[in-house]
Amino acid sequence: MLYLIGLGLDKEDISIKALNTVRKCSKVFLEIYTTKLPYPKAGLEKVVGKKVIALGREKVESDFLVKGARKQDIALLVYGDPLAATTHISLLQEAKKLKVPVKVLHNSSIFSAISETGLQLYKFGKTTSIPKWQKGYEPTSFYDIVRDNLRIGAHTLLLVDIGLSFKDALLELEKASEGKISNIIVCSRLGTEEQHIIYSTLKELLKKVPRIKEPFCFIIPATLHFTEAEFLELF
Repeated sequence: MLYLIGLGLDKEDISIKALNTVRKCSKVFLEIYTTKLPYPKAGLEKVVGKKVIALGREKVESDFLVKGARKQDIALLVYGDPLAATTHISLLQEAKKLKVPVKVLHNSSIFSAISETGLQLYKFGKTTSIPKWQKGYEPTSFYDIVRDNLRIGAHTLLLVDIGLSFKDALLELEKASEGKISNIIVCSRLGTEEQHIIYSTLKELLKKVPRIKEPFCFIIPATLHFTEAEFLELF
């Protein structure tokens, strides 16, 4: 069987059910390309009591895991919830095609943790990601989602590609929005002891860039309910 297991937001967030499952598996893999873990892999191995093998995009999105699960129990550990990253749906599809049993063990993710900002979850629109720009490749289409959400009064969760620094992410956002973004919320390492939430303006953050650790994300708020506005002032 193939198990897709959510790790939650900190290394000790894994559920008892998931922990028992991991310990009975022949091989345990860790997906490392959608989000940077806020803790070392060695710390995770200490919690689960087993060797964990890191896998990149090529292996995860191939038939490597599904074919391996035909003969033995295999676990794929995913930061947050295993299906929050839509790419992992393909694993379910492949398993069903090859008639390999698969089980999903869910956990907390950024999509629920952002409620600690005081924003109401049902007021969020589409989620998008800020890509890491390359020389000659600087896509700004992610801001189209922000603009569309603002038109309907919806907040936007902006995830950030792995490897993109905090300062560069701010600069990309400023350029893509053509300076039209004012208020912004920064969420860093939510669900951990190093959790940090900032409510400021994009200009102020660029004037004095705070030291923010990965993983982090941005929220572009739309028109705020008075309870949201009051809560955000705490940050």
